[in-house]
Amino acid sequence: MVGFKATDVPPTATVKFLGAGTAACIADLITFPLDTAKVRLQIQGESQGPVHATASAQYRGVLGTILTMVRTEGPRSLYNGLVAGLQRQMSFASVRIGLYDSVKQFYTKGSEHASIGSRLLAGSTTGALAVAVAQPTDVVKVRFQAQARAGGGRRYQSTIDAYKTIAREEGFRGLWKGTSPNVARNAIVNCAELVTYDLIKDTLLKANLMTDDLPCHFTSAFGAGFCTTVIASPVDVVKTRYMNSALSQYSSAGHCALTMLQKEGPRAFYKGFMPSFLRLGSWNVVMFVTYEQLKRALMAACTSREAPF
Repeated sequence: MVGFKATDVPPTATVKFLGAGTAACIADLITFPLDTAKVRLQIQGESQGPVHATASAQYRGVLGTILTMVRTEGPRSLYNGLVAGLQRQMSFASVRIGLYDSVKQFYTKGSEHASIGSRLLAGSTTGALAVAVAQPTDVVKVRFQAQARAGGGRRYQSTIDAYKTIAREEGFRGLWKGTSPNVARNAIVNCAELVTYDLIKDTLLKANLMTDDLPCHFTSAFGAGFCTTVIASPVDVVKTRYMNSALSQYSSAGHCALTMLQKEGPRAFYKGFMPSFLRLGSWNVVMFVTYEQLKRALMAACTSREAPF
């Protein structure tokens, strides 16, 4: 057995809730530059047609985007919006990941054999609920990642300033901009991510191909990251564009998607795919491996504390 051993007592809902938020924050700290590069690539060319966007592209590829940002804005630019990102993960991942098993048990009425339908329903439910809780932090994170430090044209000076400015200039609804595409995205992401991880892990364990330890968690998480990127990229690009847009640039998320299709073509929906995959793949690996270990460590600590001396 690699890492912490599984305890006889299953993890409580509180342990899962806290463990998911903490693991997601650790994953964000490690993979945030890839997420920032993804956002920059996704919004690139949104005011131009596909020909001009390609000809005058500021960012080219994952490494090129990161190097350009470091050269023109400094290394700290890769962590624009990190504070809002960590706020987002503590409120967002705690709900969508930490409550997934509890909601799944609710839909299966406590049965140990959950169908794919029950898993998908649980993933959709916790994904949508998480957006309802954490949407303002996501809006601020995307705005910070999208803004360039160079040229003195920064929209916001700090995380608190961003919350205040958006609320003042765009109203309270501005903090909830893009909720619809984000609900759609996270219902899809949660289902693809958690259900795929669940199914791959169950298959590996039932076929006795692996035991319930780090290699199994790593393999399941990597597979979940790839499947999630393929399925969720189009919605993710629309969400990023719409959240970062000016007040009257798009009338709705649907209008944003239609404008992208007309001006930049279908390939625009997979802009930033490689950083998305690198980010989601690495994020899933770090998050799920850390989450599994945190659950076991927290339960082991609780068990040892309750054990008589």
